[in-house]
Amino acid sequence: MAHHQLDLVRADRERWLKLYYFIRAGFSVAWVGAAFAVAPSSPVMGGALLVLYPAWDAAANFVDAFRSGGLAQNRTQALNVVVSLATTVAVLVALQMSMNRVLGIFGAWAILSGLLQLGTAIRRWRNFGAQWAMVLSGAQSALAGGFFIVQATMPAVPSIANVAGYAAVGALYFLVSAVWLTVSAWRQRAGHDRQVPLG
Repeated sequence: MAHHQLDLVRADRERWLKLYYFIRAGFSVAWVGAAFAVAPSSPVMGGALLVLYPAWDAAANFVDAFRSGGLAQNRTQALNVVVSLATTVAVLVALQMSMNRVLGIFGAWAILSGLLQLGTAIRRWRNFGAQWAMVLSGAQSALAGGFFIVQATMPAVPSIANVAGYAAVGALYFLVSAVWLTVSAWRQRAGHDRQVPLG
């Protein structure tokens, strides 16, 4: 009975994870679209999008941790919530100074959140498949963060397009993870159906 209950909990969390990855991919695609379509002609909108991005990440990690056993069981995500909220405030302040400072903050955030995402993916790998894309995403995020920090020290003034490219790659990783989990679940069900005797 206990084993059956654990299977139900695992199945519920796997369904949530698929939905979560699809939602994260969809948001990132929409954000990138807005960054290229609206932000260039509206600095206010561009600033709002830059503040929204880490704020959304904090909210998404909080909900995911809550749906996956709580913040106490998902400490890497709990830390990610704190880091992303601090980044949201820092970006809001830095927008009053320069885009170079904003990009530098995004760089530090990409490194920290990437490493925390990497930790979350490794921890989840034991229970769910398809975490290799999240591992790659976390590693790539940390590398991109270092590149952002270097760019921020250059005399050229960066724009939201610098962050949009990073967000687009993140969207791809989330989409790959969602599709991979969906296909894995379908293959498991197909294999189970073949094993069940007819009649």
